[in-house]
Formats: sequence, C-alpha cells, structure tokens
Amino acid sequence: MSRKWQVQEAKARFSEFLEASRVDGPQIVTKRGVETAVLVPIAQWRKLEHAATPDLKELLLAPQARTEQLTPPRAQRPRRTPAPVE
Repeated sequence: MSRKWQVQEAKARFSEFLEASRVDGPQIVTKRGVETAVLVPIAQWRKLEHAATPDLKELLLAPQARTEQLTPPRAQRPRRTPAPVE
C-alpha cells in the first residue's frame, strides 16, 4: 500500500521511508501538497526501466515495426518565403 509522505517527513524519517518502500511498495513524496516524486523498490524500478527501453533483439524480433525508437525525430525548420519573380 503506497503512502504519501511530506518531503520534510521523508527527510527526517528516511530509514522508515526507505523500509516502507521496500516492504509496502512505492511511496509518494509531496511538496506543498503536490505529488512530486515516488520512491520504488529497486526490483520494481528495474522492471519499469526494462519495459520502457526494449533491447535491439526485442526490436528486431517484434512482429510490428518499431522504427520510431531507432531514429530521432526530425527538427522542423522554418520555411523561407520565395523572392518575388519580376
């Protein structure tokens, strides 16, 4: 069960905050009442990290094309207005 911790409380009781993350799962940190960060157990972080970035083998063996991950987006350049023809 995730719990919300104010940043001051998380700093003051970091060991407890860390243990709660390990035992109970992700812990949310708030700053001035706004959810700002999450502390997650390392095993869960590794799963999320792996799911977000497939390796080359997974890309090549995927049934659908995933070329958008292989090439960076092209920059949009402003167009010049042509000079008038006289």
